[in-house]
Amino acid sequence: MHAPTTSHLDALTHTLRYVNHTAGQGILLKAIEQLTLQAFCDSDWVACPTTRRSVTGYILLLGNSPISWKSKKQSTISRSSSEAEYRAMSQAASEVTWIVRLLEELGIHDLQPVHFHCDNQSALHIAKNPIFHEGTKHIEIDCHFTRDKVLEGLIHLSYLRTSNQLADIFTKILLGLQHRVLSSKL
Repeated sequence: MHAPTTSHLDALTHTLRYVNHTAGQGILLKAIEQLTLQAFCDSDWVACPTTRRSVTGYILLLGNSPISWKSKKQSTISRSSSEAEYRAMSQAASEVTWIVRLLEELGIHDLQPVHFHCDNQSALHIAKNPIFHEGTKHIEIDCHFTRDKVLEGLIHLSYLRTSNQLADIFTKILLGLQHRVLSSKL
């Protein structure tokens, strides 16, 4: 960085304090009898004040251990929070498909259906409904990947209250307590 400012120093100080206080935390893969794969998916609609693009966040848990996660600004502008969530679901469903195939190659079978958690009722309805409606016509075909995976039986969609949404940690600025609660579940 060629011209750092005091705001950059403040951000660095904040990050270093966070790292110092969380040095003892890590990912632990525990042995359990019945392996299950779960996906938690969320978005923050128009999160970026400059581009008005939403942020996708998801995390996949094998048993109770995180094995894949992502937080990324969406490539297109969504017209509604439901569309932003549905786009996030599509990205997470793609990752679920890849992880299931990888685990099958490694000899781990019987993970289907994957329990897929989302906190947006409208996005769940779009994904579960096999009929395309005029209101969802503008959503690109690749976003309907989630619907295909539901119909194939690869994933089972379920509603999850926002307060229990693990993927919130990837999409929103959380207050200290909520951040600690969610990060302790990872």
